[in-house]
Amino acid sequence: MTINGNVSFWYAAQGIPASRPALPGDTTADVAIVGAGYTGLWTAYYLKKAQPSLDVVVLESRFAGFGASGRNGGWLTNSITGGRSRYVKSHGRAVVGRFQTLLNETVDEVIAAAGSEGIDADFRKGGELNVARNPAQLQRLQAFAAEEALWPEAGTELLSAAASNARVKISGVLGATWHPHCARIHPAKLVRGLAEAVERLGVRIYEDTAVTEIRPGLARTGRGDVSARYVLRATEGFTANLKGSHREWLPMNSSMIATEPLPASVWDELGWRDNDTVGDMAHAYMYAQRTADDRIALGGRGVPYRYGSKTDTDGATQPATIVALTGILHNMFPAARGAAIDHAWAGVLGVPRDWRATVGLDPATGLGWAGGYVGTGVAATNLAGRTLRDLILDPGSELATMPWVNRRVRRWEPEPARWVAVQALYKAYHAADRAENGRLRTTSAIARAADLVSGRA
Repeated sequence: MTINGNVSFWYAAQGIPASRPALPGDTTADVAIVGAGYTGLWTAYYLKKAQPSLDVVVLESRFAGFGASGRNGGWLTNSITGGRSRYVKSHGRAVVGRFQTLLNETVDEVIAAAGSEGIDADFRKGGELNVARNPAQLQRLQAFAAEEALWPEAGTELLSAAASNARVKISGVLGATWHPHCARIHPAKLVRGLAEAVERLGVRIYEDTAVTEIRPGLARTGRGDVSARYVLRATEGFTANLKGSHREWLPMNSSMIATEPLPASVWDELGWRDNDTVGDMAHAYMYAQRTADDRIALGGRGVPYRYGSKTDTDGATQPATIVALTGILHNMFPAARGAAIDHAWAGVLGVPRDWRATVGLDPATGLGWAGGYVGTGVAATNLAGRTLRDLILDPGSELATMPWVNRRVRRWEPEPARWVAVQALYKAYHAADRAENGRLRTTSAIARAADLVSGRA
């Protein structure tokens, strides 16, 4: 029987962690961080490493890693959320190329930092493989590869169908791209280990402490207030729960399934020996990894958005979504058709109106933020944490000059326009994918129009 929810499969082996104590009442700190996911914890980690005397408090509504950091697909990859082109217009080619190199290096920084703290998060750096499985996808893939060729910093290679299948055997593949700057990880092991590491450095983490409002110098909770010179928001898909932030970032839903452990005969057929992460060129794309215990964990969109920016209940997803994701699994990896689906779950990711991540600090008010990773945050959170450190302690640093720093993004439309638009957007993407899986041999005009309307183009 498939377990649905219980936060995520990543907690199945060790169970949901026991909660740390809640905030016992009003307190003070030098830095208050709202959210104990990767962003908040990496920020606390690097602040304390740089200046051990800082008093840092992290406030978390449930437990460290309850959100996307404990539910994601486990891709520690070098993506610049939203792409590079718009940053070139604002900052120039050299700066954007350096930004890409910094994200490449961040993959290794996470692995090295985890190693120094004794965190075993099942790291395997096998690269990222993205496949095309119909002519329209192949056209997009080739255009993407041509663009990537202008950015040697990214390290992207265009692969033939045969070369792709030599890495991972996927049905119907016509071509692929691959780059080396990606590692498969176990998300919950990383976030739990990181929380323990920051506590060893002297950071106070208060769980079961929901922040309801952030003001200059103050984080307000139902258990007391935290007064601090700097208050940093690291709430990603749960940002809409904060007073005055309902339209900042849209909480987009993503769902996943994990098979039972697959026998050696299936892996002999699939290959997948280097533990590449796997994605595709569909508009409503999928993402997958081979787990350390030989399962396939695969994700994609189900119901993309809940009215009023509501979030799921402890990771439960819709039965129809489980069926849809299982269909993708069987279609792409026929050798796994006989495998049971052991676990299904969902989570939310933060989506800014322009689909590009931001990190920033207002030195006058002491209010800072980072997030809006649109699902590509496992590595970017680390760079964001180091950037917030520098914005506080070394504002003239190179990291503080990167293109995502101190960007202001317009807010999402109010309801019901927001709900109608997102539902229509993903209906369009699914319709485009169906057409392209049929007779359409070029990218659907419906998808092109959806990209323009959504702000992704």
